[in-house]
Amino acid sequence: MHTDARNLDNGTVVTGDICIIGAGAAGISLALEFMNSNYQVILLEGGGFEYDDRIQELYNGKTTGQPYYPMKSSELHYFGGTTAHWGGMCALFDPIAFQKRSWINESGWPITQETLLPYYKRASVNVDIDNNDFDLKYWLKQDPGFVPLPFDEDVVWSKIWKFSKPTRFGTKYRDKIVNAKNVHLYTYANVVDITANESIQKIHTVTAKNYAGKTFTVTASYFILACAGIQNPRILLAANKQVSKGLGNENDLVGRFFMEHAEFKSAELWLYQKSELNLYMNVQPRVRAELAIKPEKQAEFEILNGMVSFTPLDYAKQMPSYIQLWNTPDPRVNEEQSRKAMYRTSGSLMHRLVEKFKSAESKKKHQAFQMTLRLEQSPNPLSRVTLGDQKDELGVPQANLNWAFTPLEKKSIRKIYEIIGQQAGEAGIGRVRLMEELWDPNDETLPVTTSGGWHHMGTTRMSTDPKKGVVDADCKIHGIQNLFIAGSSCFPTGSAVNPTYTIVSLSIRLADHIKDLLGASRNV
Repeated sequence: MHTDARNLDNGTVVTGDICIIGAGAAGISLALEFMNSNYQVILLEGGGFEYDDRIQELYNGKTTGQPYYPMKSSELHYFGGTTAHWGGMCALFDPIAFQKRSWINESGWPITQETLLPYYKRASVNVDIDNNDFDLKYWLKQDPGFVPLPFDEDVVWSKIWKFSKPTRFGTKYRDKIVNAKNVHLYTYANVVDITANESIQKIHTVTAKNYAGKTFTVTASYFILACAGIQNPRILLAANKQVSKGLGNENDLVGRFFMEHAEFKSAELWLYQKSELNLYMNVQPRVRAELAIKPEKQAEFEILNGMVSFTPLDYAKQMPSYIQLWNTPDPRVNEEQSRKAMYRTSGSLMHRLVEKFKSAESKKKHQAFQMTLRLEQSPNPLSRVTLGDQKDELGVPQANLNWAFTPLEKKSIRKIYEIIGQQAGEAGIGRVRLMEELWDPNDETLPVTTSGGWHHMGTTRMSTDPKKGVVDADCKIHGIQNLFIAGSSCFPTGSAVNPTYTIVSLSIRLADHIKDLLGASRNV
């Protein structure tokens, strides 16, 4: 069922068993798990089914610290959320991502990779990937053209990625959600407040509003906040009428530990013999590998986890960094700028290749490659989302973002490139050239081209200790019986891989938990 909340009578009260706030990858995955059940699900989406610039403006705010994308364009505010910009990259969070690492402050999850593995398998259906195998050996057997770089496997390994189409959740699941008898989708329903009981131990209602001037409330047994890594803390912090610090913020943790996957184009691989690097640049059948440092070596050198991909250098030199391309508040303009840059680069490169190389084989081979490092960010309490002085059209304070790093990031960038360079030299295949910004080991500043992946994590982090995290191992806010959070804002650390696949997996796990709670309450 679907209702445009702009057409509701003012003051309407909506009732259900579960209220899911946000219809992106997390919220839609949760709703799908409850379809055709005996539970009434209320799914609130702040936007409509298409882009609306007036709605997108509600995500505006200010940034400080390391330069970041304009706040207005860093998340999409309509049904399907930021999956409309998703590149489709899927990979498992490695076991080390969940472990406490002595050299990384505030690392460690209260769950393990093993906990999530069955949910990864179920999530594969949602994101449209074949879950046959993420093991390198399996894929080497499938394609004889897949040849790993000849590095010491105890130092550097090739991690497999699989690619969704990519799945646009707003397109693929719109009809399923709208036609579901027990799921009621309300569009143009922006949550502006959350009301708890007097002891702040149980949520009673959420209040939603839209620019048509309509306000309505939702009551439910359980509430799940699924509005991504910037808006989740914003909503909690703005719900401050009963608790001045905001809900779930007794220990001043809501909004802190904002993490991104920072991307650095700061090194080049120069080979003695031209190569396709087919394993690392393959696009069909939607699988490829990236280089990663073995966990034992990460511990030995006390560095963060990172993944290195390759792009032919003559192509890469023409392509600006994302932070340079994605520079306006309007995501539509940014998308168009990116498409034009890709078209210009691809067309120019193809022309030169056709002129330069005569054989089909040589057209595919290159001597030099840009190395792009995607690095996990060390949890940093100074990297955070706060409320600004400005309010949006609906009266909610805007979110401000301070993107901050520690010295560990710069150390890790340099060391990862050094390790791969040493491996290339020892294997006798070539050399790695570091860009000038990495020459001084004492310089902790990040390159001006440092970009992010639009992967907002950590701002309502998970921990068994309320003094260390906002939610527990079941994604429930500490001290509140019926308020849960879904999505990457719960991640204590971000691994070095895109979060969507893990977001969906964790959401399915949360749905199972809510089902158990509802079942138990009905049996009482």
